[in-house]
Amino acid sequence: MTAQEFATNVDRLLNQVGHWEQGRWWVHTPLGPTKADLAYALVQSLADLAADAEGRPRRPVPRLTDPVLPDQLRVTSDDLLAAEPGAHVFAQAGVEVDALRRVL
Repeated sequence: MTAQEFATNVDRLLNQVGHWEQGRWWVHTPLGPTKADLAYALVQSLADLAADAEGRPRRPVPRLTDPVLPDQLRVTSDDLLAAEPGAHVFAQAGVEVDALRRVL
């Protein structure tokens, strides 16, 4: 997957969830966790991938309020794009983004 394809996948996800209010984030998914929990897991995963690509230590992303999750998704995906990892990293991240979109 290219950087542009990954960015497009993230934009689709953000278009899907960017307008959500608190109540929508609290809904449990068929997998069990809430939509917010799954989105936060993606935020952390993207941050970890960016840290790995930059040779930095992984750090926990602060768990803020649920309506901030789209902003956190944007920031961590932009960090990954800026790190310019290989296509295999974008492919892994793209699979995670697509998986979240399907569950939500």
